[in-house]
Amino acid sequence: MNLEASNGNLYNNADSFAMAFDAAWKDCSLQNEKDLNIEERIQRTFEKIKTHPFLIENPIQSRNIALFRIKLLGLS
Repeated sequence: MNLEASNGNLYNNADSFAMAFDAAWKDCSLQNEKDLNIEERIQRTFEKIKTHPFLIENPIQSRNIALFRIKLLGLS
């Protein structure tokens, strides 16, 4: 997944991160990675968006947002 190509501009904020995370999570789901546990799927998803400025500067908050979005949107 090419983050820049799929997302246009990247911004160092939670909203931009959430959009990138959702797209990368969906991409992981399409690749039949549903047999992995949540932590493994988050790590694989983060690997796909590793150049996102918010993830780079706020790794703990990024993980918290990821867990919140998974729970909120029923993505597990």
